[in-house]
Amino acid sequence: MPRFFASEAPFENSINLYGDDARHIGRSLRMRLGDVITVCYDKIDYSCRILKISDEVINLEVLEQSPSLEPNIELILYQAVPKLDKLELIVQKATELGAVKVVPVMTARCVSRPDAKQFAKKRERLERIAFEAAKQSGRGIIPEVMDIISLDECINQMKELDLGLMCYEKGGKPLNSFEYPEKGKIGVLIGSEGGFDEKEADLCVSAGVSPVWLGARILRCETAPIAAISIIMNLTGNM
Repeated sequence: MPRFFASEAPFENSINLYGDDARHIGRSLRMRLGDVITVCYDKIDYSCRILKISDEVINLEVLEQSPSLEPNIELILYQAVPKLDKLELIVQKATELGAVKVVPVMTARCVSRPDAKQFAKKRERLERIAFEAAKQSGRGIIPEVMDIISLDECINQMKELDLGLMCYEKGGKPLNSFEYPEKGKIGVLIGSEGGFDEKEADLCVSAGVSPVWLGARILRCETAPIAAISIIMNLTGNM
């Protein structure tokens, strides 16, 4: 069933979709009055019947509602900035796997170092990728894609979470050795193409971020977040 995200809550058993969604429903999908779609708002899925179609607005009648199937943990991916085409893949797959936020982090070994203006344009595309991936994968929210932050800012944010993890190619504990908080916030920090230098790793550890090891094979920077998120979601019963 086609799935869309609403910008406003239902009112008196009615909900509307606007703009691109309206044109997509009417022109691309060629849906008709009486067809049923799913509309998500604030982690609630609404089964809706189409009452009115135009290029500007789709008017819908709410038939029933149920909670969206969102993970019971909030996983935030802190990704050291890779080449930006790789970041597109990372955002897409992190969204599909259940992350609630992707935060790019500038570290010492990042090859790609876009300035704020360059990344602002890229961020619009990344947000669109997260939006489309959330629709495709049945998410109850659209994960946020944030502006680039420094490693110090990343560490300060991770201190406020229930659990902070750093995937480190030089070793650490396996992911199944941790006690994961129920309904908690988990941060996962992944390196760029060059990984982390030892000073950065030591800085993370001294701040309480735990190094983790994903196995004997060295994973690419776009593979590591997929592996880490998948394992954590499986261990917490969210796959």
